Amino acid sequence: MADLQTKVLTADQCGVNRAATILSAGGLVAFPTETVYGLGADARNGHAVASVYAAKGRPSFNPLIVHVADLDTAKRYAGFNDLALSLAAEFWPGPLTLVLPLTKNHDLSELVTAGLDSVAIRIPQHPVAQALLNAFNGPLAAPSANPSGRISPTQAAHVIADMNGKINAVLDGGNCTVGLESTILKIEGSKVSLLRAGGVSVEQITNVLGQGIATSSDPKTPQSPGQLKSHYAPKAQVRLNVGAVKDHEVLLGFGPDCADAALNLSPTGDLIEAAANLFSYLRKMDALALDGIAISPIPMSGLGLAINDRLKRAAAPRP
Repeated sequence: MADLQTKVLTADQCGVNRAATILSAGGLVAFPTETVYGLGADARNGHAVASVYAAKGRPSFNPLIVHVADLDTAKRYAGFNDLALSLAAEFWPGPLTLVLPLTKNHDLSELVTAGLDSVAIRIPQHPVAQALLNAFNGPLAAPSANPSGRISPTQAAHVIADMNGKINAVLDGGNCTVGLESTILKIEGSKVSLLRAGGVSVEQITNVLGQGIATSSDPKTPQSPGQLKSHYAPKAQVRLNVGAVKDHEVLLGFGPDCADAALNLSPTGDLIEAAANLFSYLRKMDALALDGIAISPIPMSGLGLAINDRLKRAAAPRP
């Protein structure tokens, strides 16, 4: 991603409206929540979401948390059972993220959900986040606004120190009050699993539910989606770094020298475009392939690291 001139916007209506305009155009805006500053992008825009990964230097395409303004909006993207509704009634708006089944007619980028059939979603409490979500009038994917592996930011100054020149703007809403990431719960029927401890305590959750929850000490409960080696796998066998395509294969290309490709992740060799297309193109290739999918080499740099990580999982031996 080319260096940008990162603007610092005041958290008045003018600044909020400017931030919403940038997001609507596919840009990246850091904004305060009660937990930490999030790096916001239109969750329906695959190119914008890929730009988040590029800005953060995130090593793999893990699911991102979708931030929405209210419960009605959340229901457009996630399926709520009674258990999920009871948690939402108690803790939303607030520092709780729920991992729920995707609705059939959602329009989220598959890069947000990492190609899974679930979505991580929450309603933030911070008044500036609420103002931005209402002005934008849509879902925002927003991981913490810091380089991957670095300390999460709780002030606009922290964001500028880490992300200046990599994002379009920072909406300065002062210090975050909680200063700790949201708690993440996965709801599967009557089972509740803790994927990440955070701003809502386990005790608060169990008091509302009247039942225990599975925690990270349970070996059957993954810490986060996408941990299995073989994941995001098409039905057809996948072969990577292919120079010559075999008779039974169809080619998923990358770059300008792939005239025989059935689909091309990016004819110009743009890794951001390739990342935005990755999951949807794998699905399309699976529909085209009878026996095998061959994939052109993709550079091991920038977002290429994350793309190759996911492709390696897709090509792993099946259990």
